[in-house]
Amino acid sequence: MTKIVAISGSLRSGSFNTALVNAAVSLFPDNIDKGSIEGIPLYNADDEKSDGIPAGVTRLKDQIAAADGLLIFTPEYNNSIPGVLKNAMDWLSRPPGDIPKVFHGRPVALAGATPGGWGTVLAQDAWLGVLRALKTRPWNQGRLTVSKAHTLFDDDGKISDPDTEDRLKQYLAGFIEFCESAG
Repeated sequence: MTKIVAISGSLRSGSFNTALVNAAVSLFPDNIDKGSIEGIPLYNADDEKSDGIPAGVTRLKDQIAAADGLLIFTPEYNNSIPGVLKNAMDWLSRPPGDIPKVFHGRPVALAGATPGGWGTVLAQDAWLGVLRALKTRPWNQGRLTVSKAHTLFDDDGKISDPDTEDRLKQYLAGFIEFCESAG
């Protein structure tokens, strides 16, 4: 069975991207597991040298390495990548010898939600250079950008718009199929 790790690039408790991760897990519970960047410290090579890789980073690296694909739900901050998620990716690529195990050839999909009108198009595009550097296998057959997200979720963080839920379902099914064909 195809296993995918889905992570949110936001730490905010009411994050629309975390809500999308939760919806993805609920729509495809046999295929999608939730990963987390919560508690990952700011990257500092001195800390890495003195303390090693933090336990939360090791846990997420192992989870990604054991999966068939990685699904990143990215917010868009100032038309680009959110710092906390980029920081997590920097930690996940440490030490450099672990990059092949965690990233090389791994199917990766990008999606995201924002209250703005453009979805997360610019953030998703900004991630492509990072994913190329890590030698991942980005899925380019679909794009999921959720704009005006503040109007599409209820107070409990559940998708309240049937069209958005249907687009998410189709996107996830396509990425699962891509991961199966890549394996």
